[in-house]
Amino acid sequence: MNIRILSAAIAAATCLLTFQARADDDRFTLRIGALHADAQTRLSGSGTVAGQTVSFDETIDFGGSELVPRLDGQFRLGERHRLIFDYFRYDKDRRETLGQDLSYDDVTLPAGSYAEARTKIDLASLLYDFALVQTQTHSLGVQLGVEYARLDARLHAEAGDDFYEAAARENAYAPVVGLRWTVTPGERWRFVAQAQYLDADWGDFGRYDGDISRANAILEYRFTDHLGVFGGYDWHRINIERRGSDGVAAVEQRFKGPVAGLTLAF
Repeated sequence: MNIRILSAAIAAATCLLTFQARADDDRFTLRIGALHADAQTRLSGSGTVAGQTVSFDETIDFGGSELVPRLDGQFRLGERHRLIFDYFRYDKDRRETLGQDLSYDDVTLPAGSYAEARTKIDLASLLYDFALVQTQTHSLGVQLGVEYARLDARLHAEAGDDFYEAAARENAYAPVVGLRWTVTPGERWRFVAQAQYLDADWGDFGRYDGDISRANAILEYRFTDHLGVFGGYDWHRINIERRGSDGVAAVEQRFKGPVAGLTLAF
């Protein structure tokens, strides 16, 4: 009788371990969701226009959060090898009244004047991920890949005949490095955290300097082996500076907020 009980226990444990080993062993995973993004843009610069020195430093709060699309997934190539991809887009316009004077050189746009701001960001990356640690419930990976960034930020303010404009835009690729930590505490639960960094000097950003940083964490629940839901938090920071013969212009863009969506796995 004891032998039968022991055999049954071993069989049950084997089934459990086999399931846990498969818990992060999906050949393909796709997460489709949205980020409830709170965005803030800072435009700054200095230079010479028509023989006059001009400088500006303006922070634009886009007023409230915006639901923006978010996509990520992975192809599992082997026990320790993965390809990870993600895509994020933010596009919003805002028109508001200046709450305080905006001054540059000898021109002042008084409070009460109107200002229009637009920011448009596309970020997409493809990374090779190698698991330094790979157990039935934990995986720690290092990442190396390429990121595509398309940035467009503009500010226009006007009062009578006086106006103020600033803009920064870029469309480029650069290598990106990162870390990933995955935990599978139970049959249907997953926790995934990632952090990634890009330096503009590594890629084809031309006369642009700066960096792009990202960190996110999600908790996922699987209803079945192939269908689940997830929720978490995402944070982005984009800091790009352009130097030219006519001066320096820079844009710093921050996004942060909760994320949620649907998981498909095969």
